[in-house]
Amino acid sequence: MDTTKHDINTLFAQLGLPNSDEQIDAFIASHELEDTTLLQEAPFWDEAQQHFLAESLAEDGDWSEVIDELDVRLRQSK
Repeated sequence: MDTTKHDINTLFAQLGLPNSDEQIDAFIASHELEDTTLLQEAPFWDEAQQHFLAESLAEDGDWSEVIDELDVRLRQSK
């Protein structure tokens, strides 16, 4: 049973990215997501990150809500 807390900070850790609030804000401010681009297909992810995001969204599992939050935040940063 997965008891991992699923929030934006743990999502960034799962993706192998710096995960403090300030580092997440800086990442979002420096990365843009076009309206026609799916989050998991954004050019700034590596292959493993893309796979994790795509698989998590396809399963509509525990990470989906947090991934959706990231998607919204990246689109609002434009």
